Order: sequence, then structure tokens, then C-alpha cells
Amino acid sequence: MEGLELVSFQIIASVGAAKSMYMESMQAAQRYDFDKAEQLIEEAEEMFLKGHEAHANLIQQEASGKAVNPTLLLMHAEDQLMACETSKQIALQQILMCKKFQLLEK
Repeated sequence: MEGLELVSFQIIASVGAAKSMYMESMQAAQRYDFDKAEQLIEEAEEMFLKGHEAHANLIQQEASGKAVNPTLLLMHAEDQLMACETSKQIALQQILMCKKFQLLEK
């Protein structure tokens, strides 16, 4: 496996791991374990950035004149990248809401 296929799988693997961590962070927040939730957000961000960097490299490659021929696998990788970004935003909001809920319960 090499080239575009490898980059696509790198994106999928990185953002897939990040998305899982964002989901785990929401579960931690629901237990009011905000230290764990924020730790997972940080770890997820590192994984997300790996996927984002791989994608950015493809964009730079195309911008420099070397064509990137889209494949179904690349489209799937980009879809996963966007879904991960959405998961991140939802997780951040969920953590904020859980913090407010905890304050109301006191």
C-alpha cells in the first residue's frame, strides 16, 4: 500500500481514533469526571491533527501542480475528517453542559 491509498488510511485511522476519544470524553463528562474528559480532548486533538496534516499535505501537493485523483477511499477519509470535527464540537459543548448540570445539582 502506498501513495494516495496510504494517506487515505492514515487519515481514516487518525481521525477514527480521535472520534472515539471525543465520544469517550462525553461519557467522562456525564460522570462529572472533567479531568478525564479534558485529557481525552487533548489526546483526541493530537490524533485529529495527524489526520488533518495528512489531508493538508494532499492539498499542498495539488496546489503545487501535482494532481491528486480523488478515489472513493479518499472521499471516505475526508468524510471521516469532517465527522470528527463535528464530534469535537459536540464533545466540547457536552462537557460545558455537564459542568453546568453539576453546578445546578449542588
